[in-house]
Amino acid sequence: MKLVAGNSNRPLAEAISAYLNVPLAKAQVKRFADMEVFVEIQENVRGEDVFIIQSTSFPTNDHLMELLIITDALRRASARRITAVIPYFGYARQDRKSASRAPISAKLVANLITHAGVDRVLTLDLHAGQIQGFFDIPTDNLFSAPILARDIKEHLDGGNRMVVSPDVGGVVRARALAKRIDAQLAIVDKRRERPGESEVMNIIGDVTGRSCILVDDIVDSGGTLVNAADALLANGAKEVYAYITHGVLSGGAVARIAGSRLKELVITDSIMPTEAVKVAHNIRVISIAALMGEAIGRTATESSVSSLFD
Repeated sequence: MKLVAGNSNRPLAEAISAYLNVPLAKAQVKRFADMEVFVEIQENVRGEDVFIIQSTSFPTNDHLMELLIITDALRRASARRITAVIPYFGYARQDRKSASRAPISAKLVANLITHAGVDRVLTLDLHAGQIQGFFDIPTDNLFSAPILARDIKEHLDGGNRMVVSPDVGGVVRARALAKRIDAQLAIVDKRRERPGESEVMNIIGDVTGRSCILVDDIVDSGGTLVNAADALLANGAKEVYAYITHGVLSGGAVARIAGSRLKELVITDSIMPTEAVKVAHNIRVISIAALMGEAIGRTATESSVSSLFD
């Protein structure tokens, strides 16, 4: 087995390498003067089972091109099998034709990855489960729920917790986490007026005196979480936490979260945290290295991956 890291999240790749006790393969992934991607694999990978660790996070297009070019380099170097380990899969929010003449970008990106020569994909908490079907190769969608549930049990009072879905579309995810931590479920009913903005309408469920835990897969602008926290507190919630898998946190999101009434936002390191995230007083990052490393190890040995979540 060989591990190759792109530039999107080197600390996570190193943590996965340490978990598996497999050193990262020697490779150069850099830029020419005009910012074209240059890749050189500097050790023999012929006949090897190779895993490329690369989130397609900001700058999304650069990191996607790195993934494609690394794949091509490995294929031409006669790697036996190439698995793309994509902790955060960019373009996942464009998973359907939501308006006339709109693209389905998630399908396009899946095609690009497949045709580049990837044999298998390993990802985490896809924005929409059907994206697995966009790939014509085996795709494992891992879940962060076990990691989030363990952290919740370690940090929050057990008898007073309530899991809250920030919208109707996230109910399945929230219900699964609520079951793991033996908590009740509430739903925020919201109406989105325009992309990137949300207006909270009402709360479905009694949150009075509860420690509420907002659960979602992606936090980008942070507007939904801030509005949901305000609505929950207005409806009698004792305090509000948020547990989100992918901390995209673009624009002024970190400042918005820091100035909000959220007690704490917990995200994973599927996207490399910025310096602003690291110093924010109410944002905490937990690692997915053990989960991703275990899944990679099981894939390499042809063992069950789904049993990780039983």
